[in-house]
Amino acid sequence: MITIKEIAKQLNMSTTTVSNVIHGKTGEVSPSTIKIVEDYLKKVDYVPNINARNLAQNESKIIGVALKARADKYENLLMDPFVSELIGGIEETIRNAGYFMMLYISRDTDEIMRHVSTWNVDGLLLFGMLNDDGIRVSERYHKPIVCIDTYSIEGLKHFTNVGLNDRQGCFDMVNFMIKQGHKKIAFLSDNMNGVDYERFSGYKYALAGNGIHYEDDWFFKIKPRSDEVDASLADICEKAKEFDAVMCVSDLYAVQLMCALEDRGVKVPDDISIAGFDDTLLGQLHRPALTTVHQNVKEKGITAMNVLLQRIHGEKTPRQIQLPTKLVIRDTVKITN
Repeated sequence: MITIKEIAKQLNMSTTTVSNVIHGKTGEVSPSTIKIVEDYLKKVDYVPNINARNLAQNESKIIGVALKARADKYENLLMDPFVSELIGGIEETIRNAGYFMMLYISRDTDEIMRHVSTWNVDGLLLFGMLNDDGIRVSERYHKPIVCIDTYSIEGLKHFTNVGLNDRQGCFDMVNFMIKQGHKKIAFLSDNMNGVDYERFSGYKYALAGNGIHYEDDWFFKIKPRSDEVDASLADICEKAKEFDAVMCVSDLYAVQLMCALEDRGVKVPDDISIAGFDDTLLGQLHRPALTTVHQNVKEKGITAMNVLLQRIHGEKTPRQIQLPTKLVIRDTVKITN
């Protein structure tokens, strides 16, 4: 790679002049000189040494993005439409801000931290942290951190979490289904932690607020791994015969359930109503189109990254940011009133 010093020698200019043109500091450089330098840079296909420049500025211009994938859920985390849309928003914002993204996915928090601790990144985005994961990260990583959809940040002053009022969103949807005459409503998820627990709590509050008593067998647990999901859905479809509706924790699970029901001759919404959460492309494309709780997934990624940039630049940010939700009423909840 040709150096600035070599370019200056070839053009019979000072290294300062060449450097100023390369880095856009052209206030005291004549237009003719700028053209000469830029033409030569194109001729030799000059590429700035970003690492050297960032080292001199004591920054890497790299943002670490670490995703935790549960072993009992994800074989390929990026196949989830929600995660893909989220990463798209994050990557676009990182690129537009002049940074680079370093992505790491693991099922183990300790493994994530072993790798992240060795990265010379300016800040870190975390997704999928549960239980005491946040505390473990805080003990080993002290640069700016922003979490997405994390409910384990108590006492961690240098974290900001970007999420939703998941409880309210699910409450609103279940309340809507009840007002359509549905009384026996199941809840489908794969766990009872973090975001899923918040949505489950909203579901239960809606039932209680309408005088409906929740029973333990109203919780449908799906096993999403490819070697378990078919048997799991078969069992859920059998149980669903006794219910008016199912509130699903995500659009992905709602669509999987609808496909399984339709394969067994069960019509949605004529025989049973289904609602999802997220409003991803998957639910929009399915027919009948999915009634769901909308969140702007891409905007969540953009917001999280913008908050991280604020923290990198020394600005104060709130510990919790909750983005809005709204109901999107399409075709999978039967309207009876």
